[in-house]
Amino acid sequence: FLRDYVKLMSYYKMSNFQIHLTDNGFNKYFNTKWNETSPAFRLENASYPKLTAKDGSYKKKEFIDLQKLANNYAVTIIPEIDVPAHCLAFVHAVPEVGSKEYGMDHLDLHNPLTYEVVENVLKEYIQGPDPVFINKEVHIGTDEYNKKEAEPFRAFTDHFIKYVQRFGKDVRIWGALTHAQGKTPVTSENVTMNAWYNGYADPIEMKKLGYKLVSTPDGYLYIVPAAGYYYDYLNLKMLFDRWEPINVGKVAFAPGDTTIRGGMFAVWNDIVGNGITMKDVNDRVFPALQVLAQKMWTGKEENLNYDIFQELTAKVGEGPGINIRGKLPADNGNLVLSYDFEKSDNFTVNAKYSKGYIGNALWLKGGASYYKLPFVEAGFDYTASFRINPDEINPGAVIFSSQNAVVKIMDNGKLGFSQEQYNNDFDYTLPVKEWTLITITGTNKGTSLYVNGTLHKKLYDGQIFWEGVEKPTRKMQTLFFPLQYIGDKNNAFKGGIDDISIYNIALSDEKIQQLSKQ
Repeated sequence: FLRDYVKLMSYYKMSNFQIHLTDNGFNKYFNTKWNETSPAFRLENASYPKLTAKDGSYKKKEFIDLQKLANNYAVTIIPEIDVPAHCLAFVHAVPEVGSKEYGMDHLDLHNPLTYEVVENVLKEYIQGPDPVFINKEVHIGTDEYNKKEAEPFRAFTDHFIKYVQRFGKDVRIWGALTHAQGKTPVTSENVTMNAWYNGYADPIEMKKLGYKLVSTPDGYLYIVPAAGYYYDYLNLKMLFDRWEPINVGKVAFAPGDTTIRGGMFAVWNDIVGNGITMKDVNDRVFPALQVLAQKMWTGKEENLNYDIFQELTAKVGEGPGINIRGKLPADNGNLVLSYDFEKSDNFTVNAKYSKGYIGNALWLKGGASYYKLPFVEAGFDYTASFRINPDEINPGAVIFSSQNAVVKIMDNGKLGFSQEQYNNDFDYTLPVKEWTLITITGTNKGTSLYVNGTLHKKLYDGQIFWEGVEKPTRKMQTLFFPLQYIGDKNNAFKGGIDDISIYNIALSDEKIQQLSKQ
């Protein structure tokens, strides 16, 4: 996903890709217990092996290769290790460095061990002739610490700016020095600050102190998916009409002021477990990328209004070889493909596992039975329709699969789907040894199941909640329909499949009912 994003950004001439490598969930969603709250440090670490997240991380070599790929595409990756807040992963690895006063996601700024641990972690990535962080700039975070600790916070920030600079790197930080006002000086030479909230870092004052700024105003440019605060999707017309990088909140710098290095927008996946997938993130980021690439490169254009811009961008994709959005071409209206299995040349058969045909249907025998299809997946919006006749209900059996998702029989025997680490079912059990017409539609709001042309279940944003938390939160249940294989290389469905139709539109209830009668 990140490698595809490098290419996507290059296509739109977006030059900086900041990757926030460490953060944690909010403990209020984990019964206010820090030891149960989800931490994440997403990069291999030898100094403190317990630091690295168990539910997904990058090897050092993978991250080095990603940066090299980006450099080849004229995209600079800015790695971020965020300290001294957002640090629960550090505390889970080394409990002594946690702050008993401000929470275990804060490092104890009065403990010498805190400095030792952070130095060791940073040094592992920036020291030597071939460091893990291969580019010139490294982001060290420094945001959202309690202002009661302004002087220790400023001392900590200054220490680690100078520490990283000793290794020949330039430093980026989050703006916090208006929030953390004090007498302790903080180095500004060769330091760039994300100006994200003027109450935390007044842009005019930061300019006077000598900082270069990246315009990142939260009230304009923060995406927090399905969280209920900031933006789920950015207000693109407002940005097109009113914003450019010289605007930092209500402060407007003069055009050409070299204090402003450029602009950034951000996506923060704050709510752990709320169903948001990489595909959902991209659905929010891609249209914003199109608008902000325009604004960051050209500012205001008198002869281009937003409606015309939308017409133009509708014709521009993600770049050669990139299809993160899962867009499929249709030769006949909105119909992408249709298989009735009258002819075997419609698809590639894995002959070793082929059971062949009975009548005009395709039959899978379970196990490693699969048939390759010409696409990977169908992105929003789509309709997938097929007839299915199970020989048995085998929990875990896969009906359709891709590298990103599966439609399958869930562990409870219900029809459902899995994507990334999320599992969802439609509360429907397929009848055995009889044909049923199944239709699934998907949009960026959710996924719906129709049985024999009648709506059975809508899994839509806001209709169910993620439980087991202090305050229930919205849960997304979206799906990019998998279209690499019918069946699976490991655990295929056993039974018959027929009359597969894929549309690049979410058909209406009326249209689905009409198709069921054909």
